[in-house]
Amino acid sequence: MKVQSLVNIIGADFYTGVPDSQLKALCDYLMDNVGIDPKRHIIAANEGNCTALAAGYHLATGKVPVVYMQNSGEGNIINPLASLLSDKVYAIPAIFIIGWRGEPGVHDEPQHIYQGEVTVKLMEDMDVKTFIISKETTEEELTAVMEDFRKVLAQGKCVAFVVRKGAISYDNKVVYKNDNSMSREEIIRHITAVTGNDPIVSTTGKASRELFEIREANGQGHQFDFLTVGSMGHSSSIALGIAINKPETKVWCIDGDGAALMHMGAMAVIGANKPANMVHIIINNSAHETVGGMPTVAGNLDVVAAAKACGYEYAACADSFDALDSELKAAKERNALSLIEVKCSIGARADLGRPTTTALENKQNFMEYLGKLK
Repeated sequence: MKVQSLVNIIGADFYTGVPDSQLKALCDYLMDNVGIDPKRHIIAANEGNCTALAAGYHLATGKVPVVYMQNSGEGNIINPLASLLSDKVYAIPAIFIIGWRGEPGVHDEPQHIYQGEVTVKLMEDMDVKTFIISKETTEEELTAVMEDFRKVLAQGKCVAFVVRKGAISYDNKVVYKNDNSMSREEIIRHITAVTGNDPIVSTTGKASRELFEIREANGQGHQFDFLTVGSMGHSSSIALGIAINKPETKVWCIDGDGAALMHMGAMAVIGANKPANMVHIIINNSAHETVGGMPTVAGNLDVVAAAKACGYEYAACADSFDALDSELKAAKERNALSLIEVKCSIGARADLGRPTTTALENKQNFMEYLGKLK
C-alpha cells in the first residue's frame, strides 16, 4: 500500500514519533511533505515523550493525534497509556502506528525476537484495539477498519495499526545528510586504537555492528565489548553500573545522539555518581541514522554544556580526527568522569555486516573478561 493512502485514510493533522526502519516509508513521506513542523510533525526523544506530546495536542485541539514508533518502543508508552490516555483516567484518544520488528516467522535480529512475539498482545492487554497492515491489505479494507476505529476513538480510547515488513511504500527517495566530515566507523576505529584492552559498552544500531567488524579486521577478540543490540538509550547506564563496580578499570561508552536523547536523565545520574574511570563518548550525527537518517534535535543541543550541567567533570567536543585523538588520549589518562562529543557524518558502508556471535555469547565472553579486572 502506498503510504499516501494510509495517511489519507487516517485523516490526522498531527504526527509525532520515533523513526523506525519498518516505517521508513511513513517517515520519508512526513519529512518530504511536512518536514519538522511543531504544529504538524515532531520527532520526539522517546515513545513516551511522543505519547505525552500527543496528549497535549489533543487537549489543545480536541483532535486525534498519530504516534508512530518501532515496536521496541512499546515499553516506553505503557505508563502514559495506562495512567494518562486510558479511558479510565483522562480518556485521551490516539492512533498508534507501530512497525513490527521480530514478527514470528519472519527472520530478524535477536533483540527483536521476544518483542515481536508480544507486540500485538501488549497493545491488546492495554485495551488498544489493533489491526495488522500487511502487503495484502487493500485501501477498501483499511477504510472500513478506520471507520470502526473512529467509533472507538470517540469513546476516548486508543487504536493501533501494526505494520508488517514491506506493507507500506513511498516512491520518492529522501536523502539525509549533514555538513560533518568524519564517518562513524572511522571514529570508532580511532577510539579502539586508544582504548586498548579497556572494556567498551556500545550503543544500539550500526555503532555496535561497526565495532564488531573493526575487531574482526584487527584480528582481536570480542571479549572487550558489550554490544547493546537492543534497549536503546541505556548503554551509558550499563557502563555506569560496570564503572562503579570496577573502579580500577577505565570503562568507555560509545553512545549515539538519538540514544542519549532517548533517556537523557541517565546523564544526570552519571554526573551525580561521578565515576572517575568512565568516559562517555556521544557520536553526534544529529540523526536516527541506523533506521534511515531522520533528524534528531541533537543538532540544536549543546551536548558539552548539558554534560557539565549534569555534573560531568570534563566535557569537550571534537570535530576533527586530530582533535578526537587528542581528547581520547587525554581521557585515557584523566582520573575524572569525562564526556567527548564527536561530530559525525550520516551514512555507513552498504556491506556492513552484523555480529556473528549471539547476544548470550557476547554477554558470557564480556563477563568472563570483566571478571579478570578490578
